[in-house]
Amino acid sequence: MSESDTIAAIATPVGLGGIGIVRISGEDALRIAAALFRRKGGARLDDLPGNTFAYGRIIDPTGPGTIDEAIALIWRAPKSYTREDVVELSMHGGPIPLRRTLRAAITLGARLAEPGEFTKRAFLNGRIDLAQAEAVSDLIEARTETGGRLAVKQLEGRLSQTIGAMRASLVLLQATIDAGIDFPEDDVEQVTREALVGGLREAKDRVTKLLETAGSGRVYREGVRTALVGRPNVGKSSMLNALLGQDRAIVTDVPGTTRDVIEESVTIQGIPFVLLDTAGIHVPGDVVERIGVDRAQEALRSADLTILILDCRSELNEDDFRVLSISQGKPLIVAVNKVDLGLKLGCFAEVERHTEGSPVVGVSALTGEGLEALREAMCSLVLRGPGIAAAAAVVTNVRHETCLQDADESLQDAIRALEEGVPYDLVSIDIRGALDALGLITGESASEEIIDAIFSRFCVGK
Repeated sequence: MSESDTIAAIATPVGLGGIGIVRISGEDALRIAAALFRRKGGARLDDLPGNTFAYGRIIDPTGPGTIDEAIALIWRAPKSYTREDVVELSMHGGPIPLRRTLRAAITLGARLAEPGEFTKRAFLNGRIDLAQAEAVSDLIEARTETGGRLAVKQLEGRLSQTIGAMRASLVLLQATIDAGIDFPEDDVEQVTREALVGGLREAKDRVTKLLETAGSGRVYREGVRTALVGRPNVGKSSMLNALLGQDRAIVTDVPGTTRDVIEESVTIQGIPFVLLDTAGIHVPGDVVERIGVDRAQEALRSADLTILILDCRSELNEDDFRVLSISQGKPLIVAVNKVDLGLKLGCFAEVERHTEGSPVVGVSALTGEGLEALREAMCSLVLRGPGIAAAAAVVTNVRHETCLQDADESLQDAIRALEEGVPYDLVSIDIRGALDALGLITGESASEEIIDAIFSRFCVGK
């Protein structure tokens, strides 16, 4: 395979639809499309200018017959998504015409595109940087409007511009370092060190401020796996139904009704939560119960957030303490359920003594009392750092967060080295480390292996 090959793929989802698109990109895109497509009146597609469309028929080059009616959209390099010649053939969205058209394009000399190869070519040809390319995938996969807005910000280059400004300031500091290496007179060195420390501290503050958005950004992008746990018959399934606003889980007065993990999604204040209704955690009485309890404990261990549900009429017991033990180190909310039946005297005080400052919310899954307070607690607990609504750039990607952490550490090392009088050539290594870490985000210093790994997660056709 070569990046100079002409590539083709179905660009619309699998299944039935009103419109389906086959996308072709590369040096031979217009030739292949012209051999496939017949305009009304017989004019060829490759005679048309860019940014135009034509109505006609897609024909099968291997034999007589029309594959489908279609509209061809033409973009000529470099004014296209990939900065190559691109043709999109829009036809009826059934699998048969799409597959036949793709097969015909391959017969005429195109090859099947790899996952994300169209966007990869846009990156390699300089139309977008690596962070913007990742935003394309984020926008496609966004599960909430807030997640979509954050992806659009990144696609527009907000994060890239912020990173670019950071790198530009560090390049100037690097130049000062190089001057200090070339002209190491003592009086010049003393002034230069002071200026460098101040400049590096400003750069580190900008990196730290951007890092503070990472927790909230990833929550909006990836969602929060939330385990509803507790002993049998405390109202876990009722709580799931109440948070969803619909009857999804079976609810009875019989303890142990839920035997398996039920997984449902809900959006609260723009945050996607994946709710996991689990079997009651207790000493199982038979094999089926044991399997249910094991799965509940596994869901608890893998969750990002735990909601421990208690019955307000009961004291904490060993099953509750077992859940608290497994939840150590993770965000925890205690939902004291069934408050509509009347609180046991001292119930909240007892719970708070054993939950080390975790939010404790009184709630009734039956009447809805306290549900809004529970939702507020869920959102507050998973959002870290300052609000992101007004932020110019937001970190939503674990890879970006890791790169910023590496840059932050390199800058701290550089500051410490300057303050301790370490030679400039060694300080320069730390600044170069910060530059490389930031360059990994936008792609300036990304290796081929990193680039390939990123685009391999894209869908075919994008």
